[in-house]
Amino acid sequence: MKSRIKRILAHFAFISLLANGAIAQEKSTGPVIKEFGAVFQIPDATYKTNINQEFKVVYDIISGATEGNQLNPYMESVARFLNMHAQSGVSPSRLKTVMVVHNNASKDLLTNEAYKERYGMDNPNFGLLEALIESGVEVILCGQSSMSRNIPIDQTVKGTKLALSAMTALIQYQDQGYRLIKY
Repeated sequence: MKSRIKRILAHFAFISLLANGAIAQEKSTGPVIKEFGAVFQIPDATYKTNINQEFKVVYDIISGATEGNQLNPYMESVARFLNMHAQSGVSPSRLKTVMVVHNNASKDLLTNEAYKERYGMDNPNFGLLEALIESGVEVILCGQSSMSRNIPIDQTVKGTKLALSAMTALIQYQDQGYRLIKY
């Protein structure tokens, strides 16, 4: 009898938590990047997102995943940025997004073929990068990192641009009103 009462009380407690939103909902991807960048919706936000604002952001991506077979979490953050704002009602045309990639993260821009030649496996970031570029994200490789790490632009994902340096690209985008997010 006591165990039945405990189960019934636990059941009601669980339903109460669900009803009050204390149990986390599932993350979802899309609508901009459908296979990456899962986020939670925040329907009860008390700090409201201005859905009419233009969001201009330049990501300074200097490092990647700790394991070679994992997604670069900082690149996936760009997908999360796009998805969370689009899910919240911001038009994707108002999301101006740039990734400036250098240092250790430079290798994450390699094509599958080039990555496999160097690391013995496909680039885990390849699909993410293709989706980001297709959605309009500008991907800039630091020329200095390209040279020092032997990553020629023709071995990077199609659509990657080559800059003189990450510093140059970051300054120029910030001069155009882009806000810096540094990783």
